[in-house]
Amino acid sequence: MTKYRHDLPQRRGGIFLTDGGMETTLIFHEGVELPHFAAFVLLDSPDGRLKLKQYYEAYLAIARDHGVGFVLDSPTWRANPDWAEKLGYDAAALKAINVRSIAFLEELRTGWETPGAPCVISGAIGPRGDGYKSGNMDAVEAEAYHQGQIAAFVEAGADMVTAFTLTSINEAIGIARAARTRGIPAVISFTVETNGRLANGETLRDAIETVDRETGGTVEYFMINCAHPTHFENALKAGEAWTRRIHGVRANASTRSHAELDESETLDSGDPLDLGRRYRNLRRSFPTMRMLGGCCGTDHRHVAAIGGACLPPRALSA
Repeated sequence: MTKYRHDLPQRRGGIFLTDGGMETTLIFHEGVELPHFAAFVLLDSPDGRLKLKQYYEAYLAIARDHGVGFVLDSPTWRANPDWAEKLGYDAAALKAINVRSIAFLEELRTGWETPGAPCVISGAIGPRGDGYKSGNMDAVEAEAYHQGQIAAFVEAGADMVTAFTLTSINEAIGIARAARTRGIPAVISFTVETNGRLANGETLRDAIETVDRETGGTVEYFMINCAHPTHFENALKAGEAWTRRIHGVRANASTRSHAELDESETLDSGDPLDLGRRYRNLRRSFPTMRMLGGCCGTDHRHVAAIGGACLPPRALSA
């Protein structure tokens, strides 16, 4: 099949599904040990790679049944220098694991992609620090910090990169600039608190407009992840230009706050059908939201419900 590289099929319209909450699914449903919440370590063993393959294929099957495209995000949310050091990976090993993550997804794409259901490979980037707390890097520091991981994804042939669970405008700017320098499309996904604002109180509007202004609008599109729709629905205003830059949602299953989730020893899977209905309502008000998946607490049941609620009958019969 076609290797898209930077000719992203999302640009030509249509809904794309993604996976759900990788780490929470593997830990709570599969009983997998993920030190420091890092899924990339599974790439280092045959058993780990099998677990990841089975994980992704549950979601790829949903996209195939609906006849829609799929965004394959690599299991590398924690694969940056600070977290890698805690996990015993030096710079060479870290680069190698990021490169291998894209090769792993290439193998999956070969087995699942069809002409009507493109699979886009995205190198997943996580925040330098805790995804639930505000970062303190400036944009120059963030650009330097994240450039190594982005360079590895470019070397491996990823189609794009996506930075998830960002709480800092400066970190988002730095990542976008590093991707621009490397010539690869970048998606920026912010997370918000229950009040619909970033951890330091900035609004989503301020975050998106500032990143666009400081990067010359080179971000491919924006997303929201790791928050329940009830946390950000009221922060969005239909018809405002900045909301048209939001092309994707990967929500949490739970309505709990980040602080509550941090303290919980059990998984709150919420209500998949209710989540699907909320996605449908979001799409009615914001039709640019076309990349649909889940985050913490979600699994294949949630993504199936989202697909069932959001995809038109013609896609279901394709």
